[in-house]
Amino acid sequence: MESLTQLEIIIMLLGVMLALTTLSRRLLIPYPILLVIGGLVLALIPGLPTVRLNPDLIFLVFLPPILWAAAYFTSLREFRANLRPISMLAIGLVLATAAAVAAIAHWLLPGLSWAAAIMLGAIVSPPDAVAATAIARRLGIPRRLVTILEGESLVNDATALVLYRTAIGAVVTGTFVWSDTLLQLAFTTVTGIALGLIVGAATRGVLRLTEDSFVESALTLLAPYVAWVLAEMVHASGVLACVAGGFYVRQYFSAAVAPTTRQQSRAVWDIAVFILNGIIFILIGLQLGAIREEILSSGLTRLLWHSALISVTAIIVRLAWVPLTAYLPRLLMPSLRARDPMPPTSHLFLVGWTGMRGIVSLAAALALPLTVSSGAPFPYRADIIVMTFGVILATLVVQGLSLTPIIRMLKLEADESLEHEEALVRQQTATAALNRLDALMMEHWAQPDHVDRLRVHYNRRVERFAKPGDTDPDCSPQGAESFRRLRHETLTAERLMAIALRDQGVISDEVLHRIEQELDVEAIRLGIGDIRPNGSFSSPVAEATYAR
Repeated sequence: MESLTQLEIIIMLLGVMLALTTLSRRLLIPYPILLVIGGLVLALIPGLPTVRLNPDLIFLVFLPPILWAAAYFTSLREFRANLRPISMLAIGLVLATAAAVAAIAHWLLPGLSWAAAIMLGAIVSPPDAVAATAIARRLGIPRRLVTILEGESLVNDATALVLYRTAIGAVVTGTFVWSDTLLQLAFTTVTGIALGLIVGAATRGVLRLTEDSFVESALTLLAPYVAWVLAEMVHASGVLACVAGGFYVRQYFSAAVAPTTRQQSRAVWDIAVFILNGIIFILIGLQLGAIREEILSSGLTRLLWHSALISVTAIIVRLAWVPLTAYLPRLLMPSLRARDPMPPTSHLFLVGWTGMRGIVSLAAALALPLTVSSGAPFPYRADIIVMTFGVILATLVVQGLSLTPIIRMLKLEADESLEHEEALVRQQTATAALNRLDALMMEHWAQPDHVDRLRVHYNRRVERFAKPGDTDPDCSPQGAESFRRLRHETLTAERLMAIALRDQGVISDEVLHRIEQELDVEAIRLGIGDIRPNGSFSSPVAEATYAR
């Protein structure tokens, strides 16, 4: 084992990640949780080389694309509509959690200064964007709750990291000024968002100039790193730069590139984010081996006790904060209460319970300096790292494992708003296509039989989706599901016949690929592109979405 090179370790981790991800689908466990547990088991294997995380590498390599992708796939409309609860969680809850954890830590460790205690609170206060996205979407919870959880995790890192850096400066230099902290928060926020929008606009401009789908796909991968590096160079928030850039590019990407680029970029990003997420969670578990010496030197029993208290504090503060900030604004503002009634208790509890910590907290803890300005060792550095690791395990594993049974017990109502919006857009787009046909029918190149064929096709779609669930019962969510399943069977029959003809030597592989491309595009258009020919699903997200 000792002779393993870094490349061999990476290959081994990728193999373990793929195996555990496949196993998680069979066990109905969100894959981030199983990957962390797998990493813990690997860390206990004698002779296996210790894998130590480089915090700078984590922040630079992993976070930019993950944050960019999370913002890209988050609805800007829904984000704006839920800006108030997102802000209360991403800013208010981070500060409240940091204060509560600081008070407990200062009590547990009498020699710990308030600045160091606040620093620990800042480290463990933000739920992780990776964990929230990977678990919330996997479990198929109501769309508004997913938006709030993802929106919180996109913004809270900025709040926590500003507080974290300010507290570190106070510990190292011995000075702490609240006014400087507020000014730094304002600067990093505004500048980070501005740089993200600039990078997004530049990306949009370059995409319009290029005509190569490979270059365009590569450009989308480069953009988040450019946004992050520029923000860090001027000490702004790289987190908000990536979030703002991801939001901006999403608004214009559909009109800026060709369909081939969109399909290709989606495939590239799906694979990249999946691999990055998997490596992150398995690395979290592997850090047990890296901090083994700190655990032994500080005393296992004491650290377990301290970690448990810090974890319970963070969980309780969140469970109390969510209903409190939902109730008080509606109590004080009748207009808000009329516009947005009090959410169900089940929704509030689920948001309060879904607060998994992850790689940002661990990287921040590992990035602590070794000494202060006087040359003395950084106070309680080993304890802070171990307690952070304990909070990550408690929230990610304990809370994450309990989410599935809790959601089943709460019996959350089905969210069918997406189905109704889909019916509306299909009817409106078909009408637009008919209007365009009328405008083109007199062109010399438009053949009448082609125009008539397309007009019949779009007229049927208009009739079908004109009044979903009323004139056509097939347009109800249940009817749409039935139609998709039927279409899946017919497309599968076509695909299997084409494969059989290829196997018999009747057609070439090139012809088969052309037919497959047409069938795949049709499947994606109907929303059944994630279903295999045998009826199983190619991803947990597809299964959760289709199950609703």
